[in-house]
Amino acid sequence: MHTSDLSISVRTGFASPITKYRSASCHRGNFSHCAGTRKRVGHSVAARQSDRALTTCKAHATGSTVERPRQSQQSALETDVVVIGSGIGGLCCAALLAKYGLKVIVGESHNIPGGAAHAWVQKGYHFESGPSLYSGMSGTGPAANPLALVLKAIEEPLDLIQYNQWNVLLPEGEFLTQVGNDQFYEVLEKVSGQKGVDDWAKLQRLMEPLAKAATAVPPIAIRADPGVALTAVARYLPRLLSGGPDALKLIGPFSKVTDGQITDPFVLNWLDLLCFLLSGLPANGTIAAEVAFMFNEWYRPNSSLEFPRGGSQAMVNALVRGVKKYGGEVKLNAHVDQVLMERGRATGVLLKSGQVIKTRKAVVSNASMWDTLPLLPAEAQPKSMQQAADDTPMNRSFMHLHLGFDATGLHNLELHHIVVNTWEHGVDSEQNVVLISIASVMDPSLAPKGKHTLHAYLPATEPFEIWQDLKQGTPEYAKLKEERSQVLWKAVEKIIPDIRKRTEIEMVGTPLTHRHFLRRHRGTYGPGIKAGEGTFPFQKTQIPGLLCCGDSTFPGIGLPAVAASGAVAANSLVPIWDHWKMLDAAGV
Repeated sequence: MHTSDLSISVRTGFASPITKYRSASCHRGNFSHCAGTRKRVGHSVAARQSDRALTTCKAHATGSTVERPRQSQQSALETDVVVIGSGIGGLCCAALLAKYGLKVIVGESHNIPGGAAHAWVQKGYHFESGPSLYSGMSGTGPAANPLALVLKAIEEPLDLIQYNQWNVLLPEGEFLTQVGNDQFYEVLEKVSGQKGVDDWAKLQRLMEPLAKAATAVPPIAIRADPGVALTAVARYLPRLLSGGPDALKLIGPFSKVTDGQITDPFVLNWLDLLCFLLSGLPANGTIAAEVAFMFNEWYRPNSSLEFPRGGSQAMVNALVRGVKKYGGEVKLNAHVDQVLMERGRATGVLLKSGQVIKTRKAVVSNASMWDTLPLLPAEAQPKSMQQAADDTPMNRSFMHLHLGFDATGLHNLELHHIVVNTWEHGVDSEQNVVLISIASVMDPSLAPKGKHTLHAYLPATEPFEIWQDLKQGTPEYAKLKEERSQVLWKAVEKIIPDIRKRTEIEMVGTPLTHRHFLRRHRGTYGPGIKAGEGTFPFQKTQIPGLLCCGDSTFPGIGLPAVAASGAVAANSLVPIWDHWKMLDAAGV
């Protein structure tokens, strides 16, 4: 058996895994966060900068105590827009900007693009960072996945494999469940009886008008300026009006939709799980619009899930092709060390190599709010941005288990498996929910013949605090990795009892892996903003010429959300008429 620590695997030429996802995402969301432990200790601007200074893989902290690289003697590059980071949000932004006719350069630290959605290959095994669960990718119109609409606009279609079921292992037992409007009733009848069936039928009636309202306006129609009145309101006014008062319910937590209406314990637990997979929060923290969008895709006749042939990297590669096709550039091994400022305006970036890239129009950061702020000179950091970063609840991190194993004698495996160990402490409790994807079940080319590749992970329920004082490569670090990964092994053993004997490659990722490879402060999954208690900020910042996209901005966490955020950032940098024509090209 070959064992590797993902926190150092990039030195061998392979990028490490990490999802949100904000990455890749589990349907509309991705992973999760335990609402009861949103600790802000060590979360201040000063603490963030100290943490970054001690972490060589992250952008250097600003301030006099850390020396930034000097600008090189080579001539500065010039472009219209620089995008910091090649996650799904950053690539969607860059691809659309290139389609709009702007000159754009993406600066990516790693040697593989994709951020939390990237994949890597080791000994013929393709390993994915995210959960490999997608829907709405073959959809059209306003209800389609925003990533699908971006790909349509840039004319880069995916080869999608359709399927409709996954395996669930709950305290009540193990069963296969399907997307669609009928099969889940059979599950409910076995698990919860007539009460569960009746409550689910009532819920579907409640969700029908909400789903209609939630899909009235495609997120890619939104822009962060007054022009939104034309592109998102005037263009879709009849659809907006048809939503009526139901539209107002979409902005609150989903629990307000079910309170007093749904009482069956299993149905409520199931809804908490779905919300958790969408947003990283249970029903009382997940915005109702996100759940309504999901219901429109998952629980209607003839619904299906889609897996892109080639895996998550196929989505990333399609976006990269779009950037290049329209004249843009994706620079790998190009770590952005600092956002350059002139007279209070963002005017370019300084790479770690010393290369300067000057911008005529804007800098767009695809980094999190906590990782964008230290890229700014200390004297240029607005107090309001500092305060927002300090006040925003932070999701926890992940544990990952990546395996390459012998598949001899294994038949009829499912692509997806969801393991819930207990309902008692909530779906967002520590070491409870385990998500498992075996991508080569759907696309055999992702593993050597007769083998499979597997990814199991704890979705953002792993606390950073127990890892923060450890050093990778030490006996103490190895011991904790072994201890904290056992819940993942045990979950996989429920599906493949002899998995340890079959395993040929084993890699374990920790919160330090997240911090190391994704430049994520404290290895976080992203903001843990609860519906009704806060909102995700829009893409324009207080600094002229600086925009943000990704999971720290509207509409939030998850692959569809970050794709939409990138589109909103791009739309905000072009005239309304160009935006209008892009919507025509996307078929919305």
